[in-house]
Amino acid sequence: MTDAGDSTATPESDAGAQNGAADSIRDRLRYVEARLAYEVDVVAARAAQSGGAVIVDTRKQRSWDHGHVTGALHLPNDRLSGDLDEVPTDRTLIVYGWGPGCNGETSTARVLLDRGYDVREMIGGYEYWVRNGFPVEGVTADGTLVDLTRPADPLVTAE
Repeated sequence: MTDAGDSTATPESDAGAQNGAADSIRDRLRYVEARLAYEVDVVAARAAQSGGAVIVDTRKQRSWDHGHVTGALHLPNDRLSGDLDEVPTDRTLIVYGWGPGCNGETSTARVLLDRGYDVREMIGGYEYWVRNGFPVEGVTADGTLVDLTRPADPLVTAE
């Protein structure tokens, strides 16, 4: 049994622990930097769309019909194993799902990246796009597109 005042730590083990902590901090910093390079918020996504990026909705047909980003390309996960001729190869793709709790767009991004596409992920998804008052549209039962844009929610508006 050791006395509470005894320590088995040596200067060498303390230095090793500090180096391990520094390595861990550097690893976390690299992770955060990678996320910032890869993820875009809805404001940045809207600006990128204006600059030529393609917004890609990864949700199911019913969700798309309920409402989607105006001008988005619909590419649900169940179509990823097929032909992707309608997906441009020369533009950045920004994928989105329902909202911050949805990771369907992450699965789509993985597949698209693996196939050589330039992909970013829109954090906040459709929910934050709508809450910022950005343009959205839906599809009626007869296939007509309708404008569903709402005023921005002042609690979440990023602009």
